[in-house]
Amino acid sequence: MSFGIEFLPNMEVEKIVNYSCLAEENGFENIWVTDHYNNRNVYAVLAMIAANTNRIKIGPGVTNSYQIHPAVTASAVATINELSKGRGVLGIGPGDKTTLSKLGIKFEKPAKRLKEAVDIIKGLWAGESVKYDGEFFDINGAKMDFKTEDIPIYIGAQGPVMLKIAGMIGDGVLINASNPKDFEVSIPLCKEGMKEVGREDFDIVAYTCFSIDKESKKAKNAAKIVVGFIVAGSPDIVFERHNIDLEDVKKIREALGRFDFGTLKKSVTDEMLDAFSICGSPEECIEKIEKLYKVGVTQIVAGSPVGPNMETSIKIIGEEILQTKGL
Repeated sequence: MSFGIEFLPNMEVEKIVNYSCLAEENGFENIWVTDHYNNRNVYAVLAMIAANTNRIKIGPGVTNSYQIHPAVTASAVATINELSKGRGVLGIGPGDKTTLSKLGIKFEKPAKRLKEAVDIIKGLWAGESVKYDGEFFDINGAKMDFKTEDIPIYIGAQGPVMLKIAGMIGDGVLINASNPKDFEVSIPLCKEGMKEVGREDFDIVAYTCFSIDKESKKAKNAAKIVVGFIVAGSPDIVFERHNIDLEDVKKIREALGRFDFGTLKKSVTDEMLDAFSICGSPEECIEKIEKLYKVGVTQIVAGSPVGPNMETSIKIIGEEILQTKGL
């Protein structure tokens, strides 16, 4: 199993670069930088990370094909791959409906649009003169003027259709989940897509809400706001899977609607923390990670908040998990 980390560029680029260097020093293998229009630009941040690291793989996690044309994404990621001397990866998903609506972008047929985008990106990276007559993209002989090697593509996926498509067109899948029960449902869907195209090598990534500290209570407290947001946006079928009371969910949604984060934190139950995060002491986190490994997860991404103190938590993951357990 490999270990990655997610950085949200809502903080200064210099801080992200410093944390990235620390992650590399502590044995992490992947850095994923989120792509949101209201944060620092993902490719500018990745370029700075590339210039200051030597081994760790880097890429957007995830971008989409609504805000940025796939030809521009192909060029941007290929440039990051060149700057990092072959360490580039691409994480791309269907996009977030709420975010896109704020930009006046219609969220139409996301699975079809994503598949077309990936087809175009692969063609451009292969050095082809791409001609593509799709439902969303019409390409008439576009070609890149510089060469790039094969770059792994990871598909951000949640629903059944997207998970199957991920297995068909991706080298891996990024699944926003932290509990083995969710992967017991998701992984077979990816395998359906893999089987259709004869793919065997595939990276199953748990893109988790992660929070670790020597003091379990501090780690769990730091995870509560993120878990609250996850709960508020999850469908009822997920709560049924994890035996979470819908009345407890209602309290979370009402508190979030009032921007009452104090009540929101108090309303997050232990069952919610278990269902939607990896959090607690190193021992508690290791136990959860081992369960995920047993169901087929091959990469853990430590996503927001990582811990009550980012620097301390990165070091704890390196010293207590990666070095000790040999993950």
